Amino acid sequence: MTLRERVAKNIMDCRKSVSLSQGNLARRAGISRAYVGKIENAQFSTSIDTIEKIARALDVEADVLFEPR
Repeated sequence: MTLRERVAKNIMDCRKSVSLSQGNLARRAGISRAYVGKIENAQFSTSIDTIEKIARALDVEADVLFEPR
């Protein structure tokens, strides 16, 4: 599993664990729903700044999104 795939899976798992849709996560993070989908499908890599926005929106520390699962 690549780091991009790991981050994608962790974002999706965290989002689902708090019952957020991609759209709601996107609104909380200030990014587009389409972009969230592409990140979760490991189609796009993303910046550390965006990772921080997503982590804040999920109410987790950013390093959680990099943890092996």
